[in-house]
Amino acid sequence: EESRTEDLEPGGGQSPAQRVSAMAFVQLGPIPVSGFLSPVRSLSNEQTFQKIVGSRHPYIGQVSRFSFEFNRLSFQSASPRFFVPAISHAEDAHERNGNGRDASIEFNETAAEQATRIIRRTTVDVPVGSVTIGSNHPVVVQTMINEDTLDVYAAADAIQKCHEAGAEIVRVTVPSIAHAKAVRLIKERLREKYMDVPLVADVHHNGMKIALEVAQHVDKVRINPGLYVFEKPKSNRTEYSQEEFDAIAEQIRETLAPLVISLRDQNKAMRIGVNHGSLAERMLFTYGDTPEGMVESALEFVRICESLNYYNLVISLKASRVPVMLSAYRLMAKRLDELGMRYPLHLGVTEAGDGDYARIKSAMGIGALLADGIGDTIRVSLTEDPIKEIPVCYSILQGLGLRRTMVEYIACPSCGRTLFNLEEVLAKVRAATIHLVGLNIGVMGCIVNGPGEMADADYGYVGKNPGFISLYRGREEILKVPEDQGVEALIQLIKDDGRWVEPADAAAAALEAAQTPAPVSA
Repeated sequence: EESRTEDLEPGGGQSPAQRVSAMAFVQLGPIPVSGFLSPVRSLSNEQTFQKIVGSRHPYIGQVSRFSFEFNRLSFQSASPRFFVPAISHAEDAHERNGNGRDASIEFNETAAEQATRIIRRTTVDVPVGSVTIGSNHPVVVQTMINEDTLDVYAAADAIQKCHEAGAEIVRVTVPSIAHAKAVRLIKERLREKYMDVPLVADVHHNGMKIALEVAQHVDKVRINPGLYVFEKPKSNRTEYSQEEFDAIAEQIRETLAPLVISLRDQNKAMRIGVNHGSLAERMLFTYGDTPEGMVESALEFVRICESLNYYNLVISLKASRVPVMLSAYRLMAKRLDELGMRYPLHLGVTEAGDGDYARIKSAMGIGALLADGIGDTIRVSLTEDPIKEIPVCYSILQGLGLRRTMVEYIACPSCGRTLFNLEEVLAKVRAATIHLVGLNIGVMGCIVNGPGEMADADYGYVGKNPGFISLYRGREEILKVPEDQGVEALIQLIKDDGRWVEPADAAAAALEAAQTPAPVSA
């Protein structure tokens, strides 16, 4: 794992385990490791630490042990699972801070977390404006607006709404030069009215001139290898000769090179976005309508980019059928790793549709790959308002333990043993605590499975006796109260533990975190 972490420590001298452990803090969100350690020298107590660091990163949870002596910061979280379990944690992590002295962070990981953590495929970092895509960073959430890009005000408003809802990168369609020029005005409008949101331009048919124009105004350009250079089908064709194949490949290179050079010189990104439904005829004849054809189509463009010393690449291989999408991405990851090409992958099931089925279908495809450690940025494509895509993305990521953006509620499905109206009580508990991002709260209807099933929760609300509620902190029963006082008593318990924040404060912290630029490796 050394290759994935060596850049974290310019001075070297760390073991692989130490370097990987340091990465855990990069995974937490928009503040790099040095962002945690640089203000530490002024900290005097646990409350100050929690205020400075915990407020910006609610994933940390309650700090139960805190010390800082001789440039060494140590703390133990009461809820170690708040640290993103996608990366290996070591007992000790060292980082060379700004003044050249060593600081270290110690924390623990449960045996269950060690056995169930997801190890992400190692990739390089690819900057997209203020966001960085890659295995050193949280999986990035994207969406795409459906407003006409020529309507500058409407497009800028839509981008702002998507970003405020949690989309970290937003894509716009650019079907003409006029649209490409409008993107400059959209960017200006966002900077004046809101902030500089990372934007991606979607370029398709014969898009060289369009791509060159829009590359001046966006942070990433998405091209479709099957459509970037249009190959007119021949109805009587039975095969492609090697000469024909090579001639088209050279045409692609000549057409792509100016865009590659422009993006390279601006340090901007490109997504090589293959779609199963739009493979070039040449690839269809050579490989058939297969995942292999999708992979080879992407690799052809990757090799052209590398020949021009350009490496800010993200790759996608989308299909509307989940089995095809899974096969293509798994084969792509395998081929890239075999070739030493550590490029991030953008995951998605294209044309998923709408409603529950589209969400389930997207979760099956995206979630299966993420569980295998494949994928660095995701988009759920719904035939609905783009804002509705974003909660699905975050639910997938939280369900796999890759990001924490909401409270995790553990609740039984209810049965004849339930001692209270579980659905009603869960709604009340959720309404009172939904802003406490990072907490795990269990709501169980009876004693049979309650304490055991919610053993990983920070707090539990259990019906043990008719008319009474038992409240737990972790596995420990703390008090028993009348049922009508249960929710208020739970809130008070959280407050007594120092883990309560007012909703307005939580919203402000979340907004600050969302607006903080993502870390870039040293």
